[in-house]
Amino acid sequence: MAPLRFHWFLPTYGDSRYLVGGGHGTAVTAAGGDRPASIGYLSQIARAAEQLGFEAALTPTGAWCEDAWLTTAVLARESERLKFLVAFRPGLVSPTLAAQMAATYQRHTEGRLLLNVVTGGEDHEQRAYGDHLGKDERYERTDEFLTVVRRLWRGERVTLAGKHIHVVDAALDRLPHPVPDIYFGGSSPAAGGVAARHVDVYLTWGEPPAAVAAKLDWIRAEAVAAGRPAPRFGIRLHVISRDTAEQAWAEAERLLSAIDPATIAAVQQGLSRSGSEGQRRMRALHEGSTASLEVAPNLWAGVGLVRGGAGTALVGSHSEVADRIAEYHALGIEEFVLSGHPHLEEAYWFGEGVLPLLRRRGLWRHPADLTEAPAAAIPFAH
Repeated sequence: MAPLRFHWFLPTYGDSRYLVGGGHGTAVTAAGGDRPASIGYLSQIARAAEQLGFEAALTPTGAWCEDAWLTTAVLARESERLKFLVAFRPGLVSPTLAAQMAATYQRHTEGRLLLNVVTGGEDHEQRAYGDHLGKDERYERTDEFLTVVRRLWRGERVTLAGKHIHVVDAALDRLPHPVPDIYFGGSSPAAGGVAARHVDVYLTWGEPPAAVAAKLDWIRAEAVAAGRPAPRFGIRLHVISRDTAEQAWAEAERLLSAIDPATIAAVQQGLSRSGSEGQRRMRALHEGSTASLEVAPNLWAGVGLVRGGAGTALVGSHSEVADRIAEYHALGIEEFVLSGHPHLEEAYWFGEGVLPLLRRRGLWRHPADLTEAPAAAIPFAH
């Protein structure tokens, strides 16, 4: 099995020593925190992640945060090796422009772009951007969008008259080098075929291992039906890792105790209207209650009480967190997209506590230790 790859997170909505709410599906249109999402602060996180051994940093998309393309383009000048996993919504920009933007990004950053395609599970949020398609139609559009993008990246001249996408004689003058990996997540039935046909990495939010195993089997079966190899698999989790389990759970309790019950009620009311199957599965883990939040060994659902999207955290000693990561790895998870509050300090807790253990187990190597082949010439389209 391939060695593990770790990615961190850039809180482009602000950061705090406490849980920052908001996100997809909530009534909150903008998150925030004690630490504004300035380029100076985000640069600290990016440089720390790079030094500790994270390969990339995920940057979210939505009205509640800063634009991911623009922010990471600036941060690329503040780092050297770190890649940026840029989240974007395919219905809000043409596939030809997106393919061109990716090619430009790769040239100016020397190949440090990864793309996280977010189809969008919230009707009200999509309408705010002028997108009035239903969820199943959005997945159809994503399928057509990625068809065009992939063909353009292969240097083809593309004409496609689809149900949602219509381009005529589209082509790129210069191709991206390397072609950026496409990350994609979705728990709805319509998501499976899109993942099987187009993506390099299928992402799931942090559910208990048995549920994750079932989801991976689903995507593997979809890939067989599509006649393609299964994509790589990744998981999106928060993390609270400390020298002892007692310290880690005390930190989780500190975060929980600072949340106003009225805030939980308001956020959960908003999330109950979500059209996202993944969000429904996150809510089912805690059902809006603080009574029983350890939903599997070392898997804590407290984050999802006030945050839309990924709502679970690995909590425990460094050794316990490493054990849980190894357990997910045995299921087929190769990539971990992690975060923690605050993101700067938590990167060090994990990077200095857990990553050395995984290195000693032979499951991980620091990206700087890997010998990279010399860069080839940038290809032109013909």
